[in-house]
Amino acid sequence: MEIHIDLTGPRGHRDAIYRQLRAAILDGRVRPGEALPPTRELAQRLAVSRTTVSAAYDRLTAEGFLTGRVGAGTFVTASPAERPSPAPVSGVRPLPEWEAVPPPPAPFAPAPEFDFRPGVPDLTLFPFDTWRRLVTQRLRAGQAGMMTYGDPQGHAPLRAEIARHAGVSRDVRASAAQVVVTAGAQQTTDLVARVLLRPGDLAAVENPGYPPPRLVLGARGVRVAPVPVDAEGIVVGAIPAGTRLVYVTPSHQYPLGLPMSLERRLELLDWAERNDAVLVEDDYDSEFRYTGRPLEPLHSLDSRGRVVYVGSFSKVLSPALRLGFLVAPLSLVPALVKARYLTDWHAPNVEQAALAAFMAEGGFARHVRRMRKIYRERHEVLSTLLARDFADFLTPLPSTAGLHLSAVAAADCGGLVRAARRRGVRLYSLGDFGVGEDRRHGLVFGYGSVTAERIEPGLARLRALADEGAA
Repeated sequence: MEIHIDLTGPRGHRDAIYRQLRAAILDGRVRPGEALPPTRELAQRLAVSRTTVSAAYDRLTAEGFLTGRVGAGTFVTASPAERPSPAPVSGVRPLPEWEAVPPPPAPFAPAPEFDFRPGVPDLTLFPFDTWRRLVTQRLRAGQAGMMTYGDPQGHAPLRAEIARHAGVSRDVRASAAQVVVTAGAQQTTDLVARVLLRPGDLAAVENPGYPPPRLVLGARGVRVAPVPVDAEGIVVGAIPAGTRLVYVTPSHQYPLGLPMSLERRLELLDWAERNDAVLVEDDYDSEFRYTGRPLEPLHSLDSRGRVVYVGSFSKVLSPALRLGFLVAPLSLVPALVKARYLTDWHAPNVEQAALAAFMAEGGFARHVRRMRKIYRERHEVLSTLLARDFADFLTPLPSTAGLHLSAVAAADCGGLVRAARRRGVRLYSLGDFGVGEDRRHGLVFGYGSVTAERIEPGLARLRALADEGAA
C-alpha cells in the first residue's frame, strides 16, 4: 500500500502522520482490513524515528481506526460501521437567538498605536510584584486546598472583603452572605436571568447602553426593549409594561457618562416596586470619581429588595482576572448560588484568595488611590484637548468619573472611526452602543490605556483624518 504523507507543514511529524493516515482511512483510500506498513518501514521512508510513527499508530488504534494482530501487522478496522463518518455538509444548527449574537471581538495583536478604547485599564501599572507574591503564597504545598473545588458563592474571605469595601466606598449596606463572586457583569446578568426570567419574558436596557447584557438576555430567549436615556438617566416612563428586569448604569451611564439624577433614581425604584421587577445596577467604574462626592447607588436607596448591585475588578485591576461580584437580596442568593454552580461551579480559588489578601492588607485601596490620580490627569488632558481642537464638530458630555469620555456630533462618525483604526487610532462611535434607528452621533474616548503624553498626538492624528474628510 502506498500512501503519500507530507511532513513539510507547520505541525509536528507525529501529528502530521496521524492526521493524514486518518484522512486516508475516512475517505476510503485505505480500505477496511488493509494492512499498514510496519512502523520501521514507514519511519525509514519518511526519515523520522520509529517512535514517532508508533505514536501515530497507537493513537489511531486507541480511536478505533486500527487494530494490531500479533505476528501479522497493523490493519485498518474491518467494520466500516465502527469508524466515524465524515462530518455532513450541513450539521446541527443553533437556536435562532444565537444568529443575532455577533462574534467575540478579536484580540488586538499588535496593540493599536493610540488606544482610546473605553473600559480598558492601564495594565502596565498592574501591581505585578505584589500579585506574584500573593499568588505564590497560595500555591505553596501547604495550600493544597486551593487546588480543589470551591464554594460557588465565592471564597468566604473575599466575600467579606467585598462587603466591607462596598460599604466603605459606595455605602452599599450588605453582609458577606449577600455577596456572590462572579466573572463580571455579563455573568451576573446571565445568573439573574436564569433565576428570574423565562424565555419570552421582557427585560429593558438603556439605549445607548452596554451591549453585552442585551446580547446575554436575548440569547436566553428574553425579549429585550431598548429604553431611551436623557440628561437625567433612563426614561422610566418609556419602560414597557410587563418588564421584569431593567439593566442600568446609574452612577456613570455607559457610554454617555452622565449620572442618573436622584429624582430619576427614586422614580425607577418606585416603578420597580409597583411592577414587581428587579433592577440590575452595574456600578462598573465607581472607584474613579474625580470631582464632587460619590453618588449614592440605587442599592443604598432601595429599602424593598429590588436591586442587584454589580461590581467588577476588571476596570480597577485587570479584565484577565475574570473576577466580579454581585450583592443581592437574601431572598435571591440561594438560587443565584445554584445557578453559579450549574454554570461553571466557582471562580478560580487561587485568584480569589490572592485578591482577598490584597484587599485585607490595604494594597487594593492604595492601588485605587494611585490610579485615580493618574486617570484624573488623563481625563483633564483629554477634556482640554477636545474643547480646544474639536469644538467645531464635537461637544463633550459632562463626565467626572470613569475611564472614558463621550462627545456628541451632528453627523455619523462611523467613517472617521474606521479610518482612524486603519491609521492606528482605536476608538468607538457612539452609534456602536445604540439599538434601532435612534442612534446617537459622536465618539467615545477611553483613556485607561493611553498615557497623558500620548493623548495629544493621538488626537492630532484623529483631527488630521477629520480634516481630510474621513468623517
